Amino acid sequence: MVRILKRISLSLAKQFTSIGGQAVIEGVMMRSPNAFVVAVRKPDGKIRLRRDQWYGISQKLSFMKKPFLRGVVMLIEAMANGVVSLNYSANIAMDEELKAEALKKGKTVEQFEAEKKAKEKIDWQTYLTIATSFAFGMGLFVFVPHAATEGLNQWFSFGWDLDGFAFHAIDGFIKACVFILYIGLIGLIPDIRRVFQYHGAEHKSISTFEAGEDLTVENARKYTTLHPRCGTSFIFFVLFISIILFSVLFVIIPVESWVNTWIPQGGTGFVAERIYPNIKHVVAIFIKIPLMLPVAGISYEIIKFAGKHAGNPLCKALSMPGMMLQKLTTKEPDDQQLEVALASIKAVLFLEEKYELKQKSEKVLQVEEVDIDSIAAMESTNSTLGDFLES
Repeated sequence: MVRILKRISLSLAKQFTSIGGQAVIEGVMMRSPNAFVVAVRKPDGKIRLRRDQWYGISQKLSFMKKPFLRGVVMLIEAMANGVVSLNYSANIAMDEELKAEALKKGKTVEQFEAEKKAKEKIDWQTYLTIATSFAFGMGLFVFVPHAATEGLNQWFSFGWDLDGFAFHAIDGFIKACVFILYIGLIGLIPDIRRVFQYHGAEHKSISTFEAGEDLTVENARKYTTLHPRCGTSFIFFVLFISIILFSVLFVIIPVESWVNTWIPQGGTGFVAERIYPNIKHVVAIFIKIPLMLPVAGISYEIIKFAGKHAGNPLCKALSMPGMMLQKLTTKEPDDQQLEVALASIKAVLFLEEKYELKQKSEKVLQVEEVDIDSIAAMESTNSTLGDFLES
């Protein structure tokens, strides 16, 4: 009987769980289908838990749960949650430093507290931050690789055409190099390295849950810091899918014909020889930016499928490059960091069970904050992986 139960548990462990998270400053954000928790290690050693019900776009608009649309929704919600969680974790982990800085600028304690709380909500400032981050990301991972590819093309006369596979393959390779260089550089910053450790702790805690084991530091410690459904793997799929999609679409989309129609070429000299031939690349870049949304949607479905069938050899092969990239974005955590990650996942399980959030069709829970000395002080639940499997 014990062997049968163990086999059932291992079978479930290979399936896709709908719980995921993100590392923040001195903590972990964890989200289940209906709960949202940020766990942060305070300067005094206690763990602060910010617990809330998650009631997002897909709960309000059920059609947004459809394949390919849900990936775009996930991306937008992850960015919004990330901004709020990072602001909150910074407020908790660096409270005294931020307060001292605010007082030096002439602000009162009341003003500081009010501004701090405002940053913990999703409002227009959140979306402005998302828009700014999106613009930075598009500049770094769309404009720079495309411009660098065409620069190499012209300098060495490779003859890569915009409607050819070679151009987009080189573009994708440069994207990957930019990403690796960017992660490598920010990983040299001590505070970012600690975030990477919490990223590893987040993966270990989820792996412990997916294995059906008790959520303890001792159990979590043995698991790898890598996970097939990580956002880093998602980025790999975005790079890979963009190469294929752009190679196909730019054969179909007559960019050069459009440019010749809209801006007839005339004259000679620098403008005719240097500026005019590059207009098609400017148009192509602006076409690529909105296309990143369907790329994200397709990438999400692939990573979801690979996570659901993690034991399949093909899925293992698909996941391998992303897993290797995770060696850059995750580091081995210490036991205190593991405890924070486990606190975050235990908290979402508690909220789901206590308030029966799966059955709720509207928001019934408001934000609450609690401090705990350790995960031993947390409420236990009867939730299992089987309660969070996603189709």
